[in-house]
Amino acid sequence: MQALRDVGLALGSTLDLDQLLALILNKITELLDADRATLYLLDEQRQRLYSRIVIGEEARAIELPVGAGIAGHVAKIGRTIRVKDAYRDRRFQRDWDEVTGYRTRSILAAPMKNHVGRTIGVIQVLNKHGGAEFSVHDEELLSALATQAAVSIDNSRLFLSVIQKNTQLVETKEQLEHRVSDLKLLFELESAMGRATNMEDLARAVITSAGRACDARAGGMLVDEIEGGLVLYFFELDALEGGTSPPRAPAPDEEPEGVVVAAPPRPAVKRIAMRRGDGLVGRAMVHNEAVFYSSEGGGDELDDMDMTVSHRLAQMLGGELESAIAVPLEGEDAVPIGAMALYNSSKPHGFSKDDRALLRLVSANASTALRLFRSRLEREQSERLTTIGRLLSGVMHDVRTPLTVISGYVQLMASAPDAATREEHARLILKQFDVISAMQREVLEFARGERSILVRKVYLTKFFGDIEKQLEHELAGTGVALSLELEDRGTARFDEAKMTRLLHNLVRNAVEAMRPRGGTVTIRAYRDGGELAISVADTGKGIPKEVQGRLFQSFVTSGKRGGTGLGLAIVKKIVDEHAGTIAVESSDKGAKFTIRLPQGSASRPPAAVEGQPRLPPADGGPAPKAGGPAPKAGVEPSPVVHEGVPRRRPTGSSTPVNERGRRSSSNGSDA
Repeated sequence: MQALRDVGLALGSTLDLDQLLALILNKITELLDADRATLYLLDEQRQRLYSRIVIGEEARAIELPVGAGIAGHVAKIGRTIRVKDAYRDRRFQRDWDEVTGYRTRSILAAPMKNHVGRTIGVIQVLNKHGGAEFSVHDEELLSALATQAAVSIDNSRLFLSVIQKNTQLVETKEQLEHRVSDLKLLFELESAMGRATNMEDLARAVITSAGRACDARAGGMLVDEIEGGLVLYFFELDALEGGTSPPRAPAPDEEPEGVVVAAPPRPAVKRIAMRRGDGLVGRAMVHNEAVFYSSEGGGDELDDMDMTVSHRLAQMLGGELESAIAVPLEGEDAVPIGAMALYNSSKPHGFSKDDRALLRLVSANASTALRLFRSRLEREQSERLTTIGRLLSGVMHDVRTPLTVISGYVQLMASAPDAATREEHARLILKQFDVISAMQREVLEFARGERSILVRKVYLTKFFGDIEKQLEHELAGTGVALSLELEDRGTARFDEAKMTRLLHNLVRNAVEAMRPRGGTVTIRAYRDGGELAISVADTGKGIPKEVQGRLFQSFVTSGKRGGTGLGLAIVKKIVDEHAGTIAVESSDKGAKFTIRLPQGSASRPPAAVEGQPRLPPADGGPAPKAGGPAPKAGVEPSPVVHEGVPRRRPTGSSTPVNERGRRSSSNGSDA
């Protein structure tokens, strides 16, 4: 009992499995007065015994299948075996004696069974000192010690399993934290890139996010600007503090109370023209591979040009190049369209493998953003050129109005009796040249991208006629009827393409609201004071109360199949661009959206002024007779097609003028 107590105390002193096994065998060898002892652990899956510790000889790994040898037989039957003479027992394997030169005489082997009675291994002792055989008492003692050892081994395994699980949990937690950190970085990067309005903003968003995550002192993004060649946007990040995200805008119901929220610091940019292949960043782009440099060694081999350009960039920071990483930005078919690089890590040993992996992750997102940004710029440029080409014919048509007015006043000047009248006509002629200059300036501003919309004179009858044809085709098969109420058939000023999109969005929204039973959508256009009013009404169920306060926010939708929630947000943006307003009315009988666009005095036909000469309207209506009184001093004709002066045939003119003061043409209308 004292022996068992001593062994129990010893086994409770450690949970390290190797120390525990060595302790068990030492105690058993000592208590049983044996020459040697071996402890086998059972691999239940493979049904093999493995020795972990050997006492009394040089340690060797022994592997036995269950059922082979004395120990294997004990593992198979689960009972203790005591052998007086090993060489007379057919179960004994002499191979180890022949290899080691050892002579095995007596053997005592007992199974190690845990608390549920399952065999987890075998303890085998050899050759009792003095030549005696192992007794029944020795057998009982070994069985008791084997059971105690099995429990201790199970506890040790459980403890090690808990330690291992805890270690795995810690590693998993760290991995999750890294992953969350990466996702947060990518989210902030996507948000910042989404706000970019030009290439510099895009580069700033990418380099600032990546530089802070990797503790870089500077960074640059090399992009092929197609027309502008290769340009490196180089940023110094050392002086920055705080996050890269802009301050949160106050909610609509929050009062700022005069508090000004400071914007986060923005890194200064240096825009550097580069040649293909220059520096680390150029090399990364040309070879489409990551480049790593460290002044401490272990990086890529750099040539003289790489070092010259990179050191020149580092000197902009007032130092030398200590470390750098550069990765390509891939376009379609993995063809590089740029590259990005970080310079001079603030960490003692430069950029780590994690930094390089993170930069590759950032570059993948930046590549996508750059491709989309370039595509958007190319598409906008193409659309702008297409729009300009399409509208030039309209502009030329609009120019006819001031030219007609000029022509009329020139004819009047030819017959004016006094200098004062001619001077007044000359002033009005110069006024029309101002109108032409304004038209030209408007188109040029749109072409240069200085305006997001191109406001010009639009003939409402033709515009809404085209809208009606487009919508009738779109509404076919939906069960929705279109009703057009055009109360103003004159002209108005707005961006024709964007207002077309606005009406399509509103009608599409109305159709969705009336599914599946159908109904009627009514478009009404009328003049309200100095504004053009356009309303779109449906006979649906109205707007749900839960979205009424958020109608014009992006991604707000309610019960629509395939709805993105962007239609009304786009409508609001177009109205804002026109400096107009939009109002919503809703009931259980339907909804109505009313858009009001300011027109100004030059955008609507003015009332007739007594004594002012008139030209025939654009639709070929009746014209006042020629020979009427000249315009009163101070009354200027409006630069619209409805107004003008009667034209008289100047001396030498080959164009006939009819008795109504209109030029004759083959179709009987104005040229």
